[in-house]
Amino acid sequence: MTAPASPATERNPLVGLALDLGPLIVFFLTNLLAPVPPIQRIFVATFAFMIATAAAMLFAKIRHGKISPMLAISGVMVLVFGGLTLWLHSETFIKLKPTIYYVMVACILFFGLWTNRPTLKVVLGAAYPGLSDHGWALLSRNWAWFFLALAIANEIVWRNSSTDFWLGYKLWGAMPATLIFALANIPLLMKHGLDMQTAESNPPIPPQG
Repeated sequence: MTAPASPATERNPLVGLALDLGPLIVFFLTNLLAPVPPIQRIFVATFAFMIATAAAMLFAKIRHGKISPMLAISGVMVLVFGGLTLWLHSETFIKLKPTIYYVMVACILFFGLWTNRPTLKVVLGAAYPGLSDHGWALLSRNWAWFFLALAIANEIVWRNSSTDFWLGYKLWGAMPATLIFALANIPLLMKHGLDMQTAESNPPIPPQG
C-alpha cells in the first residue's frame, strides 16, 4: 500500500531569509574575491548571481513545493538581465534590473490596492496571522511606495557613480534599508491584528532587486 504524499515543508523564516538574500550575498562576495582583473569582476559576479538565483528557486521548489511569486519574478529578471549583461558584455543591464524590478513590484501592489485585493496577502499571508484586511492594505501601500523610492534611488546611484560605489550602495544602503523598513512596519501590523505569538520570528521581506 502506497503511503500518502506528505505536504510541502513549511517555510522556515531563516531558510526564507537565506533564499531571499543568499544570491545577492554570492554576487557581492564574488565581485569582491574573484581572482580576475577588476574590470571583469562584475561579469563573473553576475554569472555567479544567476547560478545562485537558479539554485535558490530550485531549492524552494523542492523544499516547499512551490516558488513564491516574488522570488519567481526576481529570479526570472536576474536570469534575463544577467544573460543580457554577459551576452552584450555591458554592466548597464544588471544595474538597470533593480529599477525595473522595483517598479514592476510597486505596480503590482498598487494594482492590488486599486482592485481591493492586496497582493501581499497572497504572498505573505501565512507569515502574518490575524492581520486584518485594512492592515494588509496599509502594508501593501507602504511597500509599494518604498519600492518606488528604491527604484528612484537606484537610478540616481548607478547613473552617477562607479560600479564599485553602486555595489556598495546595494550592500550597505538598499539591503539594510529594506530590513529596517520591514521591522518599522511591525507596530502597524500589531495595531491591525497581527498575532505575534504565531507570526514568523523574522519579518519576511520581498526578494531584493
